[in-house]
Amino acid sequence: MRTIAKVPRMSILLLIIISFAASHTVSLADESFQPVFKPTLAINKAGGAIKIDGKLNDEGWKNVARATNFVERSPGDNAKPEVGTEALITYDENKLYVAFICRDDPKAVRSTMCQRDQFGGDDAVCLLVDTYADAAWAYEFFVNPYGIQKDMLWSSVGQEDPGYDLIWESAAQITDSGYQVEMAIPFTSIRFPNQEVQTWKVDFWRNRPRESYKQYSWAANDRNEQCWPCQWGTVEGIKNVHPGKGIEILPSVVTHQSGSLSSSDDKGTRFRNSDPEGELSVGGKYAISSDMTVEATINPDFSQIESDAAQIDVNTTIALFYPERRPFFQEGSDIFRTLFNSFYTRTINDPRFALKLTGRSGRNSVGFLSALDQSTPYMIPLAEQSILFNSGKSTANVLRASRTFGENSMLGFIINDRRLEGSGSGTIAAIDGNIRLSKNYSIVGQFIGSHTAEPEDTLLTSGLEGIEFDNGKHTAVFDGESFYGSAFITQFRREARSWNFFVDYNQVSPSYRTEIGFDPVMDYRNLTVFNCYNFYPQDGIFVRLTPQAYVFRRWSFDRVKKQDENALGIEGQLKIAQTYFNLVFDQSNELWGGVQFDHLWAVEVDLSGRISNRLGYDFGLHQGVGIARYRLVKGNETSLDFSMFLKPWDRLTIEPDFNYSKSTHIDTKEVLYKGYITRTRFKFQANRELSFRLVVQYDDFDQAWEADPLLTYRVSSFSVLYAGSTYNYANLFLDPDARSQWKMTSRQFFVKLQYLFQT
Repeated sequence: MRTIAKVPRMSILLLIIISFAASHTVSLADESFQPVFKPTLAINKAGGAIKIDGKLNDEGWKNVARATNFVERSPGDNAKPEVGTEALITYDENKLYVAFICRDDPKAVRSTMCQRDQFGGDDAVCLLVDTYADAAWAYEFFVNPYGIQKDMLWSSVGQEDPGYDLIWESAAQITDSGYQVEMAIPFTSIRFPNQEVQTWKVDFWRNRPRESYKQYSWAANDRNEQCWPCQWGTVEGIKNVHPGKGIEILPSVVTHQSGSLSSSDDKGTRFRNSDPEGELSVGGKYAISSDMTVEATINPDFSQIESDAAQIDVNTTIALFYPERRPFFQEGSDIFRTLFNSFYTRTINDPRFALKLTGRSGRNSVGFLSALDQSTPYMIPLAEQSILFNSGKSTANVLRASRTFGENSMLGFIINDRRLEGSGSGTIAAIDGNIRLSKNYSIVGQFIGSHTAEPEDTLLTSGLEGIEFDNGKHTAVFDGESFYGSAFITQFRREARSWNFFVDYNQVSPSYRTEIGFDPVMDYRNLTVFNCYNFYPQDGIFVRLTPQAYVFRRWSFDRVKKQDENALGIEGQLKIAQTYFNLVFDQSNELWGGVQFDHLWAVEVDLSGRISNRLGYDFGLHQGVGIARYRLVKGNETSLDFSMFLKPWDRLTIEPDFNYSKSTHIDTKEVLYKGYITRTRFKFQANRELSFRLVVQYDDFDQAWEADPLLTYRVSSFSVLYAGSTYNYANLFLDPDARSQWKMTSRQFFVKLQYLFQT
């Protein structure tokens, strides 16, 4: 049987055109302006005290080092900025101090009074610091014109980790000539070499959203360079300071009271309230050294303050992926990240105890996590579906280590193991790497071996009798089987200013299973080729135009062709209202459920923009002919996604979201499925500490309403008081001839208080 399918001539032609268009790049640099690549700045110790209030009139700011000559790195290509920016930097025995002076029309400055980490689309400044100067990982510190903080950790393995939080100070004020910002970062909060004189890679950024989203930086930017921190400037002169060590204790108390609708033989359906309950938990963090930290938590409250947004799953047989919001798992998540989702933290659902060890020393990173889970989700992946259920108690352990070398290359390994209570286990071991071949080319890959020992508990998998995989060698029922599996992925990439592409091959064997990862299907071999070219017109309304071509092929492990897909598209950016667009035409054929479906197609349009400081939107439309997977017929499909950002006041934001999906039989016009989900988030920030949030959601597929109000008082990123509730309503009479009756099916009140103690 042939395993290489024919690629349509149009796709081949566009791939060739894009590949050879690299000789026609257009430079946007202003020849009269001289950008500085990899600048150097010598700094000196502060000559006096500095108070973080945004005023810059303290004695300590006099005669300090200044970074000037900023460039516009986006959308311009090292062009001269329209407005001026300066960054000031100094230090004392305890803290690093940075200030920004941003010149602008103060009436045009965009800023939102909001909770920490939650602003987007604002004017902002950013300090980027690679303390080991080896492009392995780096800190990012953002501040908007109201002084609101946002921090992240960047790593060459996992890119940016938005869940990373540090304790630091910031303040800002809008002035007659723009705005200015102050930051103070305690040396106890960051990690750096324990040596007398420090040499750090640093860059200063400024985000200035107007008709285009403009970014300015101190260091000039080479778009043909894959390594981001390699291009930053160098700061020298910090002497006799020491990285952080110490103990952090985070106790918390949670009280809650729940109620639910239940049936009674004598009184019919009634709402019953449970007695109030309370739990005490404690977490701790200890810096073993300046490079290694251990965290532990006992009886943690791992519930999320905000419920997950509902996703439309009416036409999918595959388990859905949800983002992690629990702080214990967010921090350090970049260390555990791999190409395959070999560690999906939400498979640890309700631990009674959890321990985490993370370390970053120069080019080495290591992470270890162990948890005793009280309610373990278990996923059985099959070729065309996932089966999810609860398997009870378990112990999970994860060990991850990696090392960077050269300029932004990396090798690493990960070992995961889960032991179910009684019997049953799942283990994987993997090696992965990112090898930088040159300035533009790299190879990334991961190989995984797995071993699964099923428990002997056919009652737990009742209803799965008759479901087999790996050509009938194994069954989905928990009957004590033991088997091995493997998975492999590799990508060859080109990343540059204009011409970009990747070739990706990955495969998952029929007996591969990862119990602490997210691999919802198995038994496939995939080949993907993607090619695009960036054009930067000097005139007109376009900032960038990027034609694209995409080819995808899937076979089963025994070489039966399952899917072939070809797509052509164009995406780009306009100079109007921060507008981004993407238009794709997709044609495919697919073997699904034993039925061959040919001549499937789709047109997808995506459009987003920020019309003003107070109004933004995202719009997506999908139209085509696809598979109704539960009915095994072709249908005319329409899906619509629309969301808005409304800011009637700098302290109030409203974020409505609407998702609609419909399919009708291609011949009979019968409605195969139809419905929508709408969700709106209201956020009011009284001041930097006090906020109120209300989320309202309606799921038309399940005929269910949800309302979640929450009051938050935040002293710091870790010391917080929450008071909130959740309300769930359902339509209990779905007969169209009967009157609808909406009833509250469940409700919960909760109060959570946590406070960070540091030594």
